[in-house]
Amino acid sequence: MVTREGSRPASAEQRLKELGIQLPAPPEPFGTYAEAVQTGILLFLTGMLPTEGRTAKFVGRVGAELNVEAGREAAHLAALNALAVARQHLGSLDRVTRIVRVGVSVATSGDVREQPRVADGASELLQDVFGKDKNPSRLVYGVASLPLGTPVELEVIFEVSA
Repeated sequence: MVTREGSRPASAEQRLKELGIQLPAPPEPFGTYAEAVQTGILLFLTGMLPTEGRTAKFVGRVGAELNVEAGREAAHLAALNALAVARQHLGSLDRVTRIVRVGVSVATSGDVREQPRVADGASELLQDVFGKDKNPSRLVYGVASLPLGTPVELEVIFEVSA
């Protein structure tokens, strides 16, 4: 991730522009909780879903109603929502100094084993925006169902500057 001049790494906000990514409006909570909570230098995001507005854009389980590619697209959208919430809370994604952890829950039929490939839909976006040096640790779960019937839910922890 280098600027055109080759002198210093591009910022996350610059990378979004270069990639042609416009973040969606941050999702509003679907219950009684905060979308983001900061304690010290850590920003914890609640479960991010692949929603647009108040509606699930993807519904179903990978391996049943949806294929792996649709799961990847759902993970990508959930990651866009996570970035929108982080930007809203921080004012700028340039305040992110590290992605500490990404937890990815993938709703699947019982015989699916491609949860990591689905999770890569989110991880690849985060790497494109923040760079490989900020890649997080990751935990991927296969689950029976998720809120609103979505195929993917992300939990993200960022380290941020003051």
